Amino acid sequence: MARIFIGAGIIVAIDQFTKALIRRTLLPGQSLPIWPGVFHLSYVQNPGAAFGLLKNQTGLFVAVTAVVVVAILFYASRLQPHMALLRWAMALVLGGAIGNLIDRLRFGYVVDLFDFRVFPVFNVADIAIVCGVGLLFLYLLQSEGGQQ
Repeated sequence: MARIFIGAGIIVAIDQFTKALIRRTLLPGQSLPIWPGVFHLSYVQNPGAAFGLLKNQTGLFVAVTAVVVVAILFYASRLQPHMALLRWAMALVLGGAIGNLIDRLRFGYVVDLFDFRVFPVFNVADIAIVCGVGLLFLYLLQSEGGQQ
């Protein structure tokens, strides 16, 4: 279980560092082209969920995050030693959820910064959540085939 907390802590640290850097470097709505037209660093204050859905529903997002964190804590203590993939998935989702929760509680919005111009702007926490959910699906597919 300690590995899950360490992994989640690393994700939170990287997430909060990159968000603090963008807040100190750019103004809200400002963008810095890294590869013009393809990849920019942009300071976006996202009061919603993915794709800006459910704007200004901070209470709902905090409640959902709390449920996710409690579920991870509950199941993390029940993991068998051979469930490394599931441990990674939980660490990534937990770190990402906490990273975005910190923003919601501090600011009322999530700081997003990676802007590929053809996709909604996102952050390190979002990457961790998506990768963690992907690993969870991979784990479920493997366990369905009896390959845990």
